[in-house]
Amino acid sequence: MAFNVRKRGRLTYYYGGDHPTLSALVTEGLDNGDLKIYFAGLTGGYSAKGTLGRDELVTMQPSIEVELVFRCWEKWLQEAEICDSISKIDFVEVHAFAAQPKTPNPLVDPQGFAAEQQRLYKEYAEAYSGFFRDHMPGCGVPARFTVHVVDFPDKAASYEFYSVGLYQKALHQ
Repeated sequence: MAFNVRKRGRLTYYYGGDHPTLSALVTEGLDNGDLKIYFAGLTGGYSAKGTLGRDELVTMQPSIEVELVFRCWEKWLQEAEICDSISKIDFVEVHAFAAQPKTPNPLVDPQGFAAEQQRLYKEYAEAYSGFFRDHMPGCGVPARFTVHVVDFPDKAASYEFYSVGLYQKALHQ
């Protein structure tokens, strides 16, 4: 996707379409050419399928979804010509909206539902920390990580993320 770009003072908005609802990325110009980057929320389900052009839809698999979210953001960074790799971003905060399990039905199988919740929480924690360990060498980890348990429009995904990161230009020249 080719972004439409709108600059307004220290802010640059990267968005698609003529009448967007939100921007995929918003950057704030800082001193020395550094950028504070606000990443739009998306999931490793339908969002990643569309953004990355995947044939496969991932459903309720945090071990796959977490990386797909970061790969979507990486693609946006490349398309915006900010940098070539997500590993060049120092994340300050990450916010996640956790979905309740899609199955089993909590009224029909409350123990199965509780077990599925625990599986998702465990798999998500492993995938998230594993991503930073395996794909972000030398970077710090966010100071704030917030998880809200809610429902959201993507009926396949287990989590939706949005975040704030910093591209420190001097570190990557």
